[in-house]
Amino acid sequence: MGTITKTVDVAADVTTVYNQWTQFADFPRFMEGVERVEQRDDTHTHWTVTIAGVTKEFDATITEQHPDERVAWQSDTGPNHAGVVTVHRIDDAHSRVTVQMDIDPEGFAENVADKLGVLDRRVQGDLDRFKTFLENRDGNETGAWRGDVERPAQNGG
Repeated sequence: MGTITKTVDVAADVTTVYNQWTQFADFPRFMEGVERVEQRDDTHTHWTVTIAGVTKEFDATITEQHPDERVAWQSDTGPNHAGVVTVHRIDDAHSRVTVQMDIDPEGFAENVADKLGVLDRRVQGDLDRFKTFLENRDGNETGAWRGDVERPAQNGG
């Protein structure tokens, strides 16, 4: 499983950036290969994506979410991946978005794409397009979900 970490600075305050990131249905507007995201309930999403020319569907669970701070998820079906998006205040009008993803590419084409750095570039491109999407809206998010999802208790050994 490979880890990808990418960052982008956005000319918008933390609350606006976080609010926009919670609008999963808008992800196809700035994420390459994301065809559709359906929010099934507060913690479950269904994705339709195209990876290396192959369309796949999978479910994911939001495992932790704290307004103006972070959203973490893990896949339930399909490509094995998990990640976290954090939003940090730079100043009153600027924020830093960091995405860290653990991905286990499925199949030959996805493994080749991973080895060639295509997935790294795709994640950075998605962040860059997110920045442009939000900044071109004059810092106005398309909606918000301000709920809090606590991290599940870990079974210690």
